[in-house]
Amino acid sequence: MNSPNQFKPVNGVLEVTPQSIGWQFLSFKTVLLSTGQRFSGQTGGEEAALVPISGSLEVHVAGQIVALQRSSVFEELPHVVYMPPKTAFEVVARADCHFALGSAPAEGLYPVRVFEPVEMKVEVRGGANATRQVNHILGPDLPAERLVLFEVYTPSGFWSGIPPHRHDGLRGSRYVEETYYYRISPPDIGWAVHRNYSPEHGLDELLLIKDGDLVITPAGFHPVSAPPGSNVYFLNFLAGEPTLEERAVAPVDDANWAWLRDDWAGKPLKIPFGQK
Repeated sequence: MNSPNQFKPVNGVLEVTPQSIGWQFLSFKTVLLSTGQRFSGQTGGEEAALVPISGSLEVHVAGQIVALQRSSVFEELPHVVYMPPKTAFEVVARADCHFALGSAPAEGLYPVRVFEPVEMKVEVRGGANATRQVNHILGPDLPAERLVLFEVYTPSGFWSGIPPHRHDGLRGSRYVEETYYYRISPPDIGWAVHRNYSPEHGLDELLLIKDGDLVITPAGFHPVSAPPGSNVYFLNFLAGEPTLEERAVAPVDDANWAWLRDDWAGKPLKIPFGQK
């Protein structure tokens, strides 16, 4: 069964907007350019952030030419180009390239800026088979009005989003929309599992994820599993009611699983058993 919360790329490209998916704040797209091709845009009433996925490109914005290059999301951190509202920009492919662009409503408090890897907090979260790496590529500690960006790496056989957490405005959480853009290694046969569940909304779905898929979190909790043999990356764009320093407000854990923070292994069954 197809889910309205999962999107498959068409020739490497996909796009969601508040109008297309029925939420309030966040837009997201990916763009694929061949050498020499150009992509022009205007941020309008929104702040925007551009994240290279692979390849080599130039961003022409505010009288600057920003050169970006990234071999792979699995090899290096990105440089992120932040653009305020009412900003015209053009992307020129110096070689074949792929990039992500997300935006959300803003007032224009901050200028064009390039966030560099040295500014980005990198942390290892969790423990046992819930260990993952989180790169705060536009974390709440960096200046933006509404946007927050993370890159998360879930190694083969591990989990992310544990304990499951929510930020949909219920159970004391703040309302924040979120997209998950997935890349998986190996890309041809690798896969992941993403669960969206919310008892209050009658939502409980397990999504089979392939390389290049996009998933939105419409409500509730959203853990992710990487099966043995598949290393899983996802790029999170978030935007919602919190602005400025309030973007750092933490989500709310599923109370049924909050104890995992004290036992990341999750009380695993001890094997072998049943033999004398």
